[in-house]
Amino acid sequence: METVQAIKQRFEIIGNDPKLNRAIEKAIQVAPTDISVLVSGESGVGKENIPRIIHSLSHRKHGKYIAVNCGAIPEGTIDSELFGHEKGAFTGATNTREGYFEVADGGTIFLDEVGELPLTTQVRLLRILENGEFLKVGSSQVQKTNVRIVAATNVNLFDAIEKGKFREDLYYRLSTVDITLPPLRDRKDDIHLLFRKFAADFAHKYKMPPLKLDDNAIHVLQKFRWNGNIRQLRNVAEQISVLETNRDINAATLQSYLPMESSNLPSVIKDKKNDSDFNTEREILYKVLFDMKSDLHDLKKLTLELMQNGSSKVQETNQNLIQKIYGSKSDSEIEFEEEPRTAVITTQNIDNNYQEPEENYLFAETIEEEEILKLEQKEIELIKKSLEKNKGKRKAAADELGISERTLYRKIKQFDL
Repeated sequence: METVQAIKQRFEIIGNDPKLNRAIEKAIQVAPTDISVLVSGESGVGKENIPRIIHSLSHRKHGKYIAVNCGAIPEGTIDSELFGHEKGAFTGATNTREGYFEVADGGTIFLDEVGELPLTTQVRLLRILENGEFLKVGSSQVQKTNVRIVAATNVNLFDAIEKGKFREDLYYRLSTVDITLPPLRDRKDDIHLLFRKFAADFAHKYKMPPLKLDDNAIHVLQKFRWNGNIRQLRNVAEQISVLETNRDINAATLQSYLPMESSNLPSVIKDKKNDSDFNTEREILYKVLFDMKSDLHDLKKLTLELMQNGSSKVQETNQNLIQKIYGSKSDSEIEFEEEPRTAVITTQNIDNNYQEPEENYLFAETIEEEEILKLEQKEIELIKKSLEKNKGKRKAAADELGISERTLYRKIKQFDL
């Protein structure tokens, strides 16, 4: 069995991080078997190296090794790519075609971005994992294949399972052994080593002296978050190698090549900010509610003062409110709607927690009843006059009163006219 260091040299893997070493150890241990492996990690961490290691150390090393990016194949053709199709199976299928699982029989297939597979394709893949059987598109003949599957994903498959985008049974068949590669920001001591390797490669490629970082630049390099991981680090090293004539790179020069939107701050800071905004909005809402309660209390006090000044004062206030509602219209011009308007000031439903002497409520109820009776009498007189004027024609009377014929009919029935 080869050592971790020998595998690193063979596959040009740079770094001494314990998590990286553990991932390589698991790949070496699982390689001689035929069990399925799921490689997880962020995009750009080098997940493609693990299936290559597994295949090269397995008894299938002389068979085919095919890497398939599931996210790059359109949903309508992925079944044909993986399992093949028969002639005439769909428009454009002029010949019978072998799929990857048929071509790689006896070898290894690496399914990158397996979380992007459509659900129908997941069912076909599950059948291969269970008994090695598959059907070509447009065929009813079952075929067998002996393929080892290594899958990789940069998404959380548990979340995809909860959303119904990934089959739970397929996940457990793929993840017999789970190998996780750490992100570059968790391998701070490896970042400078990788940069030096990339800088040396590009110096040789472009026939230029290699780059050299000062201490401050190394500090900036290690503190940067590297959301794109090794792929992003390699791109930055190539940019600097091509564009900088001065091969001694300081912190300011390096910083100019790093995107500003990236940050070392953890994402929970954003969540805290959102929580703070929510608390502020809640406090504002509470303040508005308390102000409304205070306004209702003031209105209640004013109402009681008006009632204590005598019924004439209340009636005068009611008359002012009626004028405010109907403007300068005469009594005959007042429009009666679905319910007659009664501009009466009462303390009912203003504040359920407030209690006043019983006589105040009795006084308010008496005033309310008197005003309602007066308005009803006025309403009855207007309806009678309009019906007499229009010789009992309800539609004409309703138009004159400014109400609907249905409302007029209800009023006639209500007042027994």
